[in-house]
Amino acid sequence: MTNPAIELDGVTLELGPRRLLDTASFTVNNGEFIGVLGPNGAGKTTLMRALLGLVPNVRGTLRVLGRPVTHGNALIGYMPQGRSISTAHRLSGRNFVTCAVDGHRWGVTLARSRIRRAMDHALAIVDASDLANRPLTELSGGERQRLLLAQCLLGQPQLLLLDEPLISLDPNHQASVVELVRRVQRQLGITVLFSAHELNPLLNAIDRVLYLGNGYAALGTVDEVITPSILSRLYGSPIDVMQLGKRIFVMSGSIEVEKHDHAHEADHQL
Repeated sequence: MTNPAIELDGVTLELGPRRLLDTASFTVNNGEFIGVLGPNGAGKTTLMRALLGLVPNVRGTLRVLGRPVTHGNALIGYMPQGRSISTAHRLSGRNFVTCAVDGHRWGVTLARSRIRRAMDHALAIVDASDLANRPLTELSGGERQRLLLAQCLLGQPQLLLLDEPLISLDPNHQASVVELVRRVQRQLGITVLFSAHELNPLLNAIDRVLYLGNGYAALGTVDEVITPSILSRLYGSPIDVMQLGKRIFVMSGSIEVEKHDHAHEADHQL
């Protein structure tokens, strides 16, 4: 039997004076696509940084791929929140992806003889081979996300941590990015944690949802987690859940809380 991809047993995470997770326990199985949601400041980014060994847990046990968390784990691919490529506009797509080979910066170390082969393979997996020679200034937001995903895949990771990759994308590009990540996840048989500010773009892709809030963590199917009782506990206030067609709306009175949180997310990158 293979080890779970992620195991938390009584884990507490704090950031400054704030307790973001309080004795949380859950297990993510290998090969799962998990949507990570929750109000701003709930700890989505902090959890991912803890899995990378960048934020120590105050108490409890946290294991990744069957081993204690270590900094610089090459088996984890990470796309940080708000990762901008605006400073690299003069680069071609190929050269931009190659930047990730610098192990001191990105945690990926490859022998020079393998660089081009690994890069070509990563570009092909995300359907970005045709972007290799185009300057970044000519690429759409969705195409740039493909290059960022290719960077994450260079080290042949077994776990992908994608922190808000849908920010600033229109609905069509959001759908294409989610579909791409799901296809890559299935093709490579890897585990994905995909954080987002809204559930609906992920509904057709995720196996389970991990919802964080108010120090708690709830992991399960959408039907198990997206309920008034569980979300009211996570938000710390009464929450209603409405379904219209294939879309789900998380409401606090007349306010759609996921949309409301997104409007203020720049103030809370936790």
